Amino acid sequence: MATISLKKLTKIYGKAEVIHGIDLDIADGEFVVFVGPSGCGKSTTLRMIAGLEEVSGGEIRIGDRVVNELDPKSRNIAMVFQNYAIYPHMTVRENIAIGLYTQKLDKDEKAKRVENAAQLLGLTDFIDRRPAALSGGQRQRVAMGRAMVREPAAFLFDEPLSNLDAQLRAQMRIEIKALHQRLGSTIAYVTHDQVEAMTMADRIVVMKGGHILQQGRPMDIYSNPVDVFTARFIGTPSMNIIASEYASGAVSGNGGSPILLGVRPQDLHVGTTTDVGAGTGLSLSGPVTAVEPLGPETLVHFRVSGETVIGTAPATEIPPVGTEVTAHADPAQLHRFDAETEKALESL
Repeated sequence: MATISLKKLTKIYGKAEVIHGIDLDIADGEFVVFVGPSGCGKSTTLRMIAGLEEVSGGEIRIGDRVVNELDPKSRNIAMVFQNYAIYPHMTVRENIAIGLYTQKLDKDEKAKRVENAAQLLGLTDFIDRRPAALSGGQRQRVAMGRAMVREPAAFLFDEPLSNLDAQLRAQMRIEIKALHQRLGSTIAYVTHDQVEAMTMADRIVVMKGGHILQQGRPMDIYSNPVDVFTARFIGTPSMNIIASEYASGAVSGNGGSPILLGVRPQDLHVGTTTDVGAGTGLSLSGPVTAVEPLGPETLVHFRVSGETVIGTAPATEIPPVGTEVTAHADPAQLHRFDAETEKALESL
């Protein structure tokens, strides 16, 4: 295992700078997830760590070595991609063993490592099958096994679950997290799926436009986003962002200037009779445009000043589409952002 350190890391394609001098330290044994929209630079960053992309500026250190000039095989890392890249004509055993091709180990040690990886990943019963006889999740486990047998200093995952269906993704999230807990390995993981980030990471790194916007523990980022982009990107459904002049009972910014109010759908209660009191909390009214029954609760979409807002109603109190509803949020659940910079403001 090893630490990974990025110092003033940049990447330039032609005249376009796509990674803008980012700094990041990943601790030994930490599970760090890079998350952001397509084109934000997360995969490029991972590929520079792996040695698959040349560094334009700055420094990458794995353990105590600067690795900028080292080729991928000399960095003692293993990478798992979204396309499994396993050989269809080989068995599971043979595919996993490929990871040991360049290592000078005796036959018995190689066999032991393959068997151990297969057992840890639940592949023992399939070890002599070919990939065509496996499910998508099992194929991804084979790719992980091939990386594991090398016993690398760190694992790099580049959107490994994006080709799986929703049920398999949920299952594999749990399995990868459990694997990390058993191995105690250093992991850098890239995804565009914030649910993966929230459920798997020790620490999330939110990226946009080649910059790191925020990093921290999942619930810290969820509870205290530093800007509107992060507030909307982390959390499902996305946080509502409302101009303060359209929100009854809302406060303005410093000096009475307009601000943006953020409230998560789970904290915006539709149809409640709670009296939030004048000048406190948030009150919104508008016609219902759609409802999403989810079992224990219902998401209610309604219009406020031409914008769609999502709130939550009890499962037994689903308002019909077209009816006027009022929703309330406690003042403690509101997030305030500068209307111009979209940066988070201190509590008012």
